[in-house]
Amino acid sequence: MRRTPAFTLTDEAELRRLIEQNPWITLVSHTSEGLVASHYAVLLDDSRDELAIVGHVGRPDERLHELGEHEVMVIVQGPHGYISPSWYDADPAVPTWNFTSAHLSGVPEIFDAKENLRVLDRLVEHFEQHVDAPRLMRGTTEDSAYADAISAGTVGFRLVPTRIEAKSKLSQNKPAETVDRIISELEGDGPYASEALAAEMRRVRGEK
Repeated sequence: MRRTPAFTLTDEAELRRLIEQNPWITLVSHTSEGLVASHYAVLLDDSRDELAIVGHVGRPDERLHELGEHEVMVIVQGPHGYISPSWYDADPAVPTWNFTSAHLSGVPEIFDAKENLRVLDRLVEHFEQHVDAPRLMRGTTEDSAYADAISAGTVGFRLVPTRIEAKSKLSQNKPAETVDRIISELEGDGPYASEALAAEMRRVRGEK
């Protein structure tokens, strides 16, 4: 990722928020067979003080990624969108793309079957809590037995990143009046409207 000091994201609380609100990640590995990428949901690891994530892959992805044998990269992508130069002032300008993204790199720890089940249980509970009639892994005897059986087709992992590169490029380098216009367009009904991106821009300038 291109390093621009004005856009560098280092605040751990903001990184945690980014992961929590955008749990669908891209997992990238440079293996003996070349590059491999997969997509899975992750959670912040509530059992560790340091920043860490937990998740799982479906078999045979653990072999395709050679999981646990070398460094992997987890890419977390927050709200993003096109920014038209027509939203700027009359000075010459070109289009850009605003975004927040983080790259977490490290060697993942592979879970045993018991820990993998615990994480799967947390994942289901985390997402099911928002539906009207949640179906939890241990909600019924039948669901519990099914979860125990199907979990054998997954491999859980924990990643404590040893390297983090994160960027929050949200027009911080633009005058306040330009940022106001951009936010107004994003909150409007145009073809590039994005309330989520507008909210991120408001956050980065202190409107929390």
